[in-house]
Amino acid sequence: MSAALRWGLVHPRQLLADLGPEHGHDVFTNELAWRDFYADVLFRAPESAWQNLDRRMDAMPVDTDAAALARFERWAAGRTGFPIVDAGMRQLLATGWMHNRVRMLVASFLVKDLHLPWQWGARHFMAHLVDADLASNQHGWQWTAGTGTDAAPYFRIFNPFTQAERFDPTGEYRHTWVAELDTADYPAPMVDHSVERDEALRRYRHATVGSR
Repeated sequence: MSAALRWGLVHPRQLLADLGPEHGHDVFTNELAWRDFYADVLFRAPESAWQNLDRRMDAMPVDTDAAALARFERWAAGRTGFPIVDAGMRQLLATGWMHNRVRMLVASFLVKDLHLPWQWGARHFMAHLVDADLASNQHGWQWTAGTGTDAAPYFRIFNPFTQAERFDPTGEYRHTWVAELDTADYPAPMVDHSVERDEALRRYRHATVGSR
């Protein structure tokens, strides 16, 4: 329903009126609440569309050189060598949509494995998502980047391999979008996740210690 909500084809109240007491409905209600919450955050801090809501995180080192741009292009094209990430990015390019779990995963990979500005990813999503909503998109990216409303999200670094095992145990999703997955044409992982995880935390400590 995200695209219908984004373009005003349905109002959140219509959806809430149809929801019952089931657990799944509670989860959906929470998602609607997050949508309104982010809209309010953007209304009160419009500069947060492209700036860190938590300005202390401006001290977080990010990469923006030519090598960083090359890494971004591989991420955007779904050629990172991490199948679950590549599947999500290729689905986005083909359909304009991907599941929220995959959105969080590919966002985490961009900012915490590749150390690129969240704004780059947010701009790419805004250009390709059929349900692109400025408030939800930008603040969803900031939530992942550790620069937004969550008190301590920077420690939440998604492992692409364990996430794939948990949410795509049969590999159906990965094989659907990455046709060459089991061939020599598929690239090796472009980074070592464990190494980049440590680097992400090192940069976080640099930012937070320096802001005290």
